[in-house]
Formats: sequence, C-alpha cells, structure tokens
Amino acid sequence: MVGEVSFEEWVRPHLGAMTHLAERLAPGDGDDVVQDALTRAWRRWGTYDAARGAPRTWLLAIVADRARRTRVRRRSFEPLPADLPSPQREGDEALEAALRRLSERQRLAVALHYFAGLPVAECAVVMACAEGTVKSTLFDARRRLREELGDE
Repeated sequence: MVGEVSFEEWVRPHLGAMTHLAERLAPGDGDDVVQDALTRAWRRWGTYDAARGAPRTWLLAIVADRARRTRVRRRSFEPLPADLPSPQREGDEALEAALRRLSERQRLAVALHYFAGLPVAECAVVMACAEGTVKSTLFDARRRLREELGDE
C-alpha cells in the first residue's frame, strides 16, 4: 500500500485516461487491456516509486505495454481489420483511418500526448525514450496526418 491510500482510491482518478488510451491503442480490446493493466499494477504496486514519475504516468506505461502485448498476440492469430471501429465522434472517420495508418510508435505518441493529455516529458517516460524523440515522433506523425488529411 502506497501511504495510507487503498489501491482502488489510488487508481480511480486515472481510470478514464487508462481506458481511453487502451481503446486508442487496442480498439475492441480496451476493457481487457485495462483489466490486465490493473492486475499488473496491483501486483507491482509495491515497486511504484514516486521519485520516478507520477502515478498516471506509471499506470499509462503499463496500459501501453499491455496494449502492445495484446496487439502482438492478436497478430499471431489474425490480422487487425482496417475498418475496426474505434472511439470517435461523428465525422472523424477520415482522422481515425489516418491514425491507424501511422506507425505503432507514432500512434502511441499521438495517443499519449493528444488524447491522454500527457506533457512531452511524461510521454517520454511512458515510451522509454528521450523527450527529443517524442517531439520528433509527434512532428513526423503530424506531418503524415497533414499529408493524408490536408491542412485543415
């Protein structure tokens, strides 16, 4: 137990971000990814070190890892259909399709920074890379999206 807070209380403020990221990274498997991430986080809760990052960053890193593992497992069974639905608002189909065509690293950076709202420094922690790498990855992703969608 971290301090005098229960695991449930500690995680609760971050569940929305965890769910959103899981659905972005593993469409259709988001609930399973979050459940798997929560199980892993609960088992490793004693290893959490606040000096290495905020709880949200630590939890989102676990979600990203579990989503990647889920995609790898799925690839070994069947290819991910290009028209698989993902969380979106009306009229965002072109954007969602363009996001699916980004590289895995670019999708992760975009999901963390723009959809989960993490600053570049926290994205770097989750992605286990330098801040400059995150900035470069986001730049490349934006450029590719602009090419596909136009300058809108």
